[in-house]
Amino acid sequence: MKEQILKTIEELKETFYDISQYIGNNPELGNEEFKACEVLTDKLKEHGFSVTTGVVGQPTAFEAVYDSGKPGPHVGFMAEYDALPDLGHACGHNLIGTQGIAAAIGLAGVSQETGGKVYVYGTPAEETKGAKVTMAEEGYFDHLDAAVMAHPSARFVKSGTSLAMDAVQFAFYGKSAHAAAAPEQGINALDAVIQTFNSVNALREHVTADVRMHGIIPEGGQAANIVPDYAVAQFYVRANERNTCDPVTEKVINCARGAALSTGARLEVSNYEYSYDDMKTNDVLSDIFTKQLMELGVPKEEIYDHEGGTGSLDMGNVSHRCPAIHPYIQISSGPISAHTHEFREAALSTEGFKGMITGAKALALTGYEILSNEAVRKKIAEEFKRSFGND
Repeated sequence: MKEQILKTIEELKETFYDISQYIGNNPELGNEEFKACEVLTDKLKEHGFSVTTGVVGQPTAFEAVYDSGKPGPHVGFMAEYDALPDLGHACGHNLIGTQGIAAAIGLAGVSQETGGKVYVYGTPAEETKGAKVTMAEEGYFDHLDAAVMAHPSARFVKSGTSLAMDAVQFAFYGKSAHAAAAPEQGINALDAVIQTFNSVNALREHVTADVRMHGIIPEGGQAANIVPDYAVAQFYVRANERNTCDPVTEKVINCARGAALSTGARLEVSNYEYSYDDMKTNDVLSDIFTKQLMELGVPKEEIYDHEGGTGSLDMGNVSHRCPAIHPYIQISSGPISAHTHEFREAALSTEGFKGMITGAKALALTGYEILSNEAVRKKIAEEFKRSFGND
């Protein structure tokens, strides 16, 4: 049946190429990916998937399911398809979305033999307010035996970790006044922002080495001779694990509260993007994926160990609800960095597409192992329980 999976993906390769090119050449920002959502879901429907769009209140999010008609495990493939401002698909999400449906269609063709259900989750806005966060909160992944995806990269890398992250905004409201003629009548909202930054900088001495706190001032006043009555600071707070990130975020918020108190400004705290949990890779599942890559001809020495998370992923939220992996697939023979013009071109190249097809095949074969092997599923589930202290 593995041969049938590979045959199906290979026979549809030109179609998948056209889809990846269409999405790549029609970049759409998060929650605006109407063209991408339509082309992906149309292809899934064509291959027998039942599709529900607009899930979790997001019009470009979807859940697709292929029901074998027999009881069995549930495998979910993640599809991302949002682009970056000005850069287009410089993170390769045109490949991720296509890869997700390619793997699912390949696996669905043999599920009548194995039993179970094959899911595809269309998850818009990964770069900002990732739909996986809301889907995880609403229990969309709780039933899955595994959730899998692979991200484009300069090389093959095993699934690893990512940082938990909170995106907090501090809006300070003061009182305007003439900065020279009557400064005593004003309340300086920008002073509150600056005090917040100073307090956060002092906090750095008292956090663990994995913590990252970095911010900007998107609004700080209109003119130097007017006391700013409105100013805004935005921060990312990150840490290796969610249980470290939460208390640090509260301390950062307290820095802003103190600044408001000292300046007399009124403070409003909000999250300007969704909070991402740390990625907890299921190693049993990861080893299965790596094995499939090697069986597809990727040399063992070209598959690198993950060196530890420095960014944040909404796939992390998925990994807290079910066993999950987020490995990386090589799409370029030369060095490239994400979120650059060079990465965008690699994601549109034939070499990039070849890497994506390799990833799709490895994901589909990983899914087959889950559907067909009860012992494997048991090991995956046991590790997942241990990861959250549920021995």
